[in-house]
Amino acid sequence: VLALARAGGLVDDAGSVPLDIAPLFETIGDLRNARATFAALLEDPVYRAHLDARGGRQTIMLGYSDSAKDGGILAARWVLQRAQVELLDVARAAGIDVVFFHGRGGSISRGGGKTSRAVMAAPRGAIDAHLRVTEQGEVIHWKYGMRAIALRNFEQTVGAVLAATLRPRPADARETRWRESMARLAADGESAYRTLLTALGFVDYFRAATPIDVIERMTLGSRPARRGSSGGVESLRAIPWVFAWTQCRSNLPGWYGVGSAIEAAAERGDEDVLKEMTREWAFFRTLIEDLQMVLAKSDLDIAERFSLLAGPAHEAFFPLLAAEFERTIRWILHLLDSDRLLVGDPRLALSLRLRNPYADPMNLIQVDLLQRWRAVERNDDALFDALVSSVHGVAQALQNTG
Repeated sequence: VLALARAGGLVDDAGSVPLDIAPLFETIGDLRNARATFAALLEDPVYRAHLDARGGRQTIMLGYSDSAKDGGILAARWVLQRAQVELLDVARAAGIDVVFFHGRGGSISRGGGKTSRAVMAAPRGAIDAHLRVTEQGEVIHWKYGMRAIALRNFEQTVGAVLAATLRPRPADARETRWRESMARLAADGESAYRTLLTALGFVDYFRAATPIDVIERMTLGSRPARRGSSGGVESLRAIPWVFAWTQCRSNLPGWYGVGSAIEAAAERGDEDVLKEMTREWAFFRTLIEDLQMVLAKSDLDIAERFSLLAGPAHEAFFPLLAAEFERTIRWILHLLDSDRLLVGDPRLALSLRLRNPYADPMNLIQVDLLQRWRAVERNDDALFDALVSSVHGVAQALQNTG
């Protein structure tokens, strides 16, 4: 980027390129290698001279979408948290400042959720008077579409940045134990999630049990739905991946693997540690609160109607999804010491009770339309137009669709 900018004549009077260059770390692999990549970048004398000319401040973009699609929500959240700590360590050793640029989507699995809560859960030093965020899709409308709500969002975010900067959390000796437990939890969650995604026939099941074939034909987002021509999950961009699972109301990327991971932790004796983390560690508490939100917005009865469209694959995969869903709800409630979801957020709970009676019929109509459209080899334009309308309607009803 630096060389291209110079070749294109983007040079100031001092001979420097007046452009901040922001590396992006988004996939699980890239985030795990972020420390080494950043350290190597700073060792390059040409780039280091450019950075010095920019005031010694490096912007680093963190992507939330591909990491969650690759490894599930537990692994994604943890590797993003650790990457920030490690990148800050490299920056301090090199004597430079870092501003993290968070690329957040609309759903929990793409970094969604309350910005102010995420700020307070960030690693110590990761905010330091600066917060740069991009928010996408329907988030723009329901966070900033009305002046009063937009001002309230900015007020909450600025307040959180000030609090995180001026009153950072003190170091806690228990965090060493918490980090070890979280690392094991993330590994188990990733293993359960990857086992499902790589199971024989799962890609075909995904394509049959969600309206992904409709979404791929829609003018949705700024980029194509796929990278390359491969038909696998790995080639599908994160937005249509999450959007498809949201449309069928399962929200699978936002919770799958969590129940199995927590159950495995309890079996090895970490249950009390996880309860302590839920009470005392802002990072883990925010994760658990986000999980109960996405679970509350899911409806496995409706998801089953979609799943039946997959024929024999339904019997192979839906019982796995249903069992993991129930397992995840059971363990989340256990950690929260609660008998139902969203006890601490009655406003959202009420919103869901009011909203779902309007969203549910649209989903059931969508199932019927999908079945009829596929029966005619997807060649009926009138059915497709009706399907597109149903997709828009469900997205409007559910709001944070991804």
